Amino acid sequence: MGRILAIDYGRKRVGLAVTDPLQIIASPLETVHSKDVIQYLKDYDKAENLEAIVLGMPMNLNNQPTDATLGVQQFENLLKKHFPEKPVYLQDERFTSKMAMDAMIAGGMKKKDRREKGNVDKISATIILQSFLESR
Repeated sequence: MGRILAIDYGRKRVGLAVTDPLQIIASPLETVHSKDVIQYLKDYDKAENLEAIVLGMPMNLNNQPTDATLGVQQFENLLKKHFPEKPVYLQDERFTSKMAMDAMIAGGMKKKDRREKGNVDKISATIILQSFLESR
C-alpha cells in the first residue's frame, strides 16, 4: 500500500500533506513554491511510492467556483499529465485555512509561527487529506 498525498494548491505556495504507509494518519509534509511542486512530487513519488493524490478544490458556500478554482483545475490537468498512473481525487477545501489557524492556536503554536503562511498551507493540506480519509 502506498501513501496518499494531499495538495492545498496556491499560485505562490503549495501545502502538502501525506498519509502513513497504512493510510490511517494524515501529517503535514512541506510547503513548496508552486513552480517547484511538480519536480518535488516526482522526487517524493520515487522515494515513497504514492498511491493517489488528493487535490483541494476551492468552492463558495453555494457550490459555485471561486477565483482560485480555475487555477486548481489547471493544476489538476498538470498532475494528470505528469502522473497518468495515479488517481487524482478532488476534495472540498472550504474553511480549511480557518480550521488550520484554529488548530495551530489550539496546539499552542507561537504567534510568530502562525504568521508563517507556509504553516497554514501544510496544515490545510492535512485537513483536506484527513477529510478525504474519513469520507472513504
